[in-house]
Amino acid sequence: MHWSHSSDNAPSKAEGLPPTPILVAYAMFLTSAAVLYHAVVSDELSAILTIAEMMQCLAVSLLCVQVLITGSVAGISALAVGMDALALCFRLSSTTWLNGYLPVDASGDWWFQAVDVFAVGMNFWLLYKVLGQKNRTYQADADTFPLTPIVIGALILAAIFHADMNARPVFDTFWMAGLFLRSVAVMPQLWLITRTGGKVEALMSHHIAVMALGRLLSGVFMWHAREDITCVQWVGGVNHAILAILTAHLLHLLLLGDFAYYYVKAVATQGLACRLDLEGLANYV
Repeated sequence: MHWSHSSDNAPSKAEGLPPTPILVAYAMFLTSAAVLYHAVVSDELSAILTIAEMMQCLAVSLLCVQVLITGSVAGISALAVGMDALALCFRLSSTTWLNGYLPVDASGDWWFQAVDVFAVGMNFWLLYKVLGQKNRTYQADADTFPLTPIVIGALILAAIFHADMNARPVFDTFWMAGLFLRSVAVMPQLWLITRTGGKVEALMSHHIAVMALGRLLSGVFMWHAREDITCVQWVGGVNHAILAILTAHLLHLLLLGDFAYYYVKAVATQGLACRLDLEGLANYV
């Protein structure tokens, strides 16, 4: 296996990792969120969606910080990173030039898209590190989640259940496919964790937790905006688009049910520099 060499077992550098990088990342996020809310966002409901996307971006940045600090990509799933990048690209194919799924306030003019573009850039940087520069520390033999059926299934379901906020079926389908893929993008990461002993370093655990919180906020926004999301109904009186959107958000939270328990327990007992033992995640696979 690529990661079996003693010189490449980089998690040792992450052991006892001080919380400073974590605190810096969270401080930067909170500062950006405050500036956004007071200077750009004029609608509280839109603020929920924009901050949710910023949290997704923060989650990716925490992985980048982990790579920079440890000098290793051990524990990072290239498939999860790639699925997240693909999901964002699907969404950007709509939001960069169509307004159907953008916040109605000023953040939808450029900030919302800029956050996604930045997240895509970080994902591509991670892929470069995982598949190229730091490949010797990549646990390729364990990163084997069956990705292709998920992507194909997401596209098929999106073609069936998409909304019509853009009034362009292809781009409405791409947006919905991006939503579906992001909701299950954590699965390859959980798969890798279970096949490498169930140990999760601090920054990886915060990455997953922040990603879950971002999806929760996004789900809250979608629930409040459910009356505004329209579709060409297959069954009279049934808005299948909003049902699909809310189900996707719920699925993501269900996937992380066990993780949430271990994460809260670890933070409460060990602090921000906690190291998780997630043997219970074997239930997923």
